[in-house]
Amino acid sequence: PTVFSPFKRDTDYFASDKQQFMLNLRVQDLDGLLKKLEAGGVRIDPKRQDEDYGRFAWVYDPEGNKIELWEPKG
Repeated sequence: PTVFSPFKRDTDYFASDKQQFMLNLRVQDLDGLLKKLEAGGVRIDPKRQDEDYGRFAWVYDPEGNKIELWEPKG
């Protein structure tokens, strides 16, 4: 399913005033996907985040926009 989850206007989640939204892609095998993306030359944020509901990582598109990858728990 497609889900839209807007943030408050004053959020600092994006860490950039140039980016007003972010794609969040649900993935399986986050580590495996990151290895494939890295091998393909994709810019990957070194930060990782573990939450009760899953793991997160971020990559950048060719224009420098941050894309969130989420591997749900379970």
